[in-house]
Amino acid sequence: MLTPESSPLLFDRYLALLGQWNQTHALTSLAPADRYEELILDASILLPHLETVPAGSHVVDFGSGAGIPAIVLAILRPDLRITALDAAQKKTMFIQQVILELKLANVEALHGRAELIPSLHASVGVAKAVGSPRLLASWMDRHTVPGGFFLALKSQDWMNEEHPAHWSCTPHPYQLPTRGSRVVLRMDPV
Repeated sequence: MLTPESSPLLFDRYLALLGQWNQTHALTSLAPADRYEELILDASILLPHLETVPAGSHVVDFGSGAGIPAIVLAILRPDLRITALDAAQKKTMFIQQVILELKLANVEALHGRAELIPSLHASVGVAKAVGSPRLLASWMDRHTVPGGFFLALKSQDWMNEEHPAHWSCTPHPYQLPTRGSRVVLRMDPV
């Protein structure tokens, strides 16, 4: 069973698995010294934005890559159902291995493209450095339930990207210790 005390050990194990797989599968270009802050700490920033999301809600990580933020959220919010969606099979295979080795019962890896698969009926969509707000909104139009919203981890230049007319975008700025200023962009249908 996941507990707050087990989180650091699970994060360490995740980073070790990422290091092993990255040697042969090129999952990330991040230097090992940057991975904790850029992957674990950055994804953890989403937690306060999920406080009002009820237990059992379905969260979909679009373009999950090496499982971020899906794996971090699965560890920190074991009461949520999480889907890590990615179009690259090597990445979903890695996520499946992480799920097995970390014994994460609340997350699944799904290989596919958001615009092609059947609706996932998500309460919340999340993504890290994937697509413009307009693209993310098009995915949520297809995959959200009524009242659903999107949380995107973006750089400060998010305002230069295309925005959807039928979604409101509210930025929540934050700072990583050594990686600079970022934004959690909350997107809600209007």
